[in-house]
Amino acid sequence: MNDNKFVKLGDVAHECRLTWSGDQTNVPVVGLEHLIPGEIKLSSWDSNIEHTFSKKFTKGQVLLGRRRVYLKKAVVAPCDGICSGDITVIESTGKILPELLPFVIQNDRFFDFAMQGSAGSLSPRVKWEHLKNYEFPLPTLSEQKVLADKLWAAYRLKESYKKLLAATEDMVKSRFIEMFGDPIKNSKNLPSIKGEELFVFSSGKANTKANLSKEFPYDCYGGNGITGKSEQWLIDFPTIIVGRVGEYCGCVHKTQGKIWITDNAIFIKEYKEKVFNGEFLFYLMTYLDFHRLADETGQPKITQRPLLSTEYMVPNLSLQEQFVSIAHQADKSGFELRKSIDAIDTVIKSLINS
Repeated sequence: MNDNKFVKLGDVAHECRLTWSGDQTNVPVVGLEHLIPGEIKLSSWDSNIEHTFSKKFTKGQVLLGRRRVYLKKAVVAPCDGICSGDITVIESTGKILPELLPFVIQNDRFFDFAMQGSAGSLSPRVKWEHLKNYEFPLPTLSEQKVLADKLWAAYRLKESYKKLLAATEDMVKSRFIEMFGDPIKNSKNLPSIKGEELFVFSSGKANTKANLSKEFPYDCYGGNGITGKSEQWLIDFPTIIVGRVGEYCGCVHKTQGKIWITDNAIFIKEYKEKVFNGEFLFYLMTYLDFHRLADETGQPKITQRPLLSTEYMVPNLSLQEQFVSIAHQADKSGFELRKSIDAIDTVIKSLINS
């Protein structure tokens, strides 16, 4: 969008604060948990549940998660419904095409700006009064149409790759179940061992702006995966980490090399290598669905205790290695698909920020 006039978001869009009235039967109900970070389409919601939400949204409006905006939650609504008060509903005033608006908002530059206006220590929120001052280049309406068509075409291609990736991951999980049964129920009655006899866990350390910088080469892991780059590192060996708090509580990741782990995660300091292949252990812990063990009082959180008291089934090492070989082949396909997805993301960003 070179040489285009810069506008403020508030010049071309406004916040909608309508309240839902009337019957709520079968009406979609959207909470922050339904907004997937980095996604541009709303794909899930609840209905016919007890809730305290009253804010109304309509098809085509953008739903922005205003709490913890660094999670980058902003989607376009495919239908009418009711949403949380922690979601800002944004609508075009006619000066920007509704089809283009979601890409303007689901954009790193926008979220960087939004974070500057976030207030609050434990659960920072941003207000429309700040967001409406976000500036970006905007072409004419006819040029917007061409741009929006390109962006949605790229997005649809990205979605097709993501479906292939999900199918690949499902295949690996299906193979695991076929070989070893349900890991939670230990449905094939394999030998098992308690986590306390198997692991030594440790918590990560708090991160600050002083040690978090993209200029340094070490990955920084939080509860939801890589969150940035750190100039320091806490460990320098491959390990498995488990998200400790929030909606990513219980999520499992594997790491390589020198990394910093924040206090939003727990990691395996050591384990009995004669019992488990490390790669197999990662899949086993993933399929054990640790989120089900979380304390849901207030913000979901998990401690070391339930992880240590969990029974981990132990197939013989040769079978573990056989499964890992299968998973590695799938990982190669997954790696190529992720590269394609990343490349499309780069195209989308270049189109909207040019």
